[in-house]
Amino acid sequence: MCEEIDFSSYVPSDKEDFMNFKQRAYFRAKLIAWKNDILAEARETLDHLQEESANHPDIADRASSESDRAIELRARDRQRKLISKIDAALSRIDEGTYGYCEETGEPISLKRLDARPIATLSIEAQERHERREKVYRDE
Repeated sequence: MCEEIDFSSYVPSDKEDFMNFKQRAYFRAKLIAWKNDILAEARETLDHLQEESANHPDIADRASSESDRAIELRARDRQRKLISKIDAALSRIDEGTYGYCEETGEPISLKRLDARPIATLSIEAQERHERREKVYRDE
């Protein structure tokens, strides 16, 4: 039986079993809402770009329009990559691996998951990863 959860007042707690049904449903709803927001913005951008495709007789206006378009398309590309991370997180929920650090297998803190629901590493593992990355960049 699938119970209905009121997410307007629910906050995942460390007092509950980690990644229980309620927490998984909460994060699934959060991820789906985030994905839907991104897709809605993408549709708005597409509509805007189609409207904006009018020829500008002034070269400065045309250059400005092309620059705006390039920035918008780069932002959408980042969001496209974000959607694939959201989809991967949703798959991890289905597989039962969501919320666990890919490096250590330890639970990722609920605060971290609430702030960044696509997180795959605990804070400690993420910091180690970033330190290693910085060392390689500095060489």
